[in-house]
Amino acid sequence: NVEFLAKIQNMYEVREFMRADQTTGKVGRFIAGDETGTIPIVCWNTQTDNFKQLSQGTIIRITGGLVRENRGQPEVHINDQSRIIINPKGETVGEVKTNRPSRKPIKELKEDEQAEIFGTIVQAFSPTYFEVCPQCNKRMKNDNNQFNCQEHPTALPDTAYVMNVYLDDGTDTIKCVFFRNQAERLINKQKQDFLSYKQTPELFEEIKTALLGEQFRLSGRVKKNTFFDRLEFIANEVNPADPKEEVQSVSPA
Repeated sequence: NVEFLAKIQNMYEVREFMRADQTTGKVGRFIAGDETGTIPIVCWNTQTDNFKQLSQGTIIRITGGLVRENRGQPEVHINDQSRIIINPKGETVGEVKTNRPSRKPIKELKEDEQAEIFGTIVQAFSPTYFEVCPQCNKRMKNDNNQFNCQEHPTALPDTAYVMNVYLDDGTDTIKCVFFRNQAERLINKQKQDFLSYKQTPELFEEIKTALLGEQFRLSGRVKKNTFFDRLEFIANEVNPADPKEEVQSVSPA
């Protein structure tokens, strides 16, 4: 039952999903923060109606939010018992502190640390698709071609996807993993585009080729892939690199 004041930093599209009883639901997501940091906000069903009045820079007060963990990071869920107050009178938020971790060379990355990396894509792979629960976003188990969620047994599966690329920064290369929202930001496409690539994967070949040589600044977490005994980078923030900004960051004052 959390309450806090924040300023919106990024907005993402609202998605529809189908429940087992053939009724539809909606879920939307945005990032908000204050002077202490930022956090994802996940809005369910009628709360997504607020998106028409929200944009980057909007100040909001949230009451009745529920904090949950998603891939090791906290996020706030807004349901019918929660409330979003838009531009509350007399309320201000100062400069938002971004949760941007320190920049590190790839060769110095260590398991389980948060970091920012910068490099050039030298190899890109087609998306992999899998089924998730639209309500908790957890991967569904396939039981005799029936996908089930233990937490939400009536939920119908939603299609999720993940993309992998290899990033090179001159010190080393690392496999970078992009789940759904991050994959969309990487290639500047939306869910319907990814679903079309699932049906016609040959259309994705041009996108993979176009990614080669592109430079990105990524924030995320380093994980150990025990099967291949190697480190991988799970991206949670994806930004095309600005060459001028990168030059200035390494130039003497």
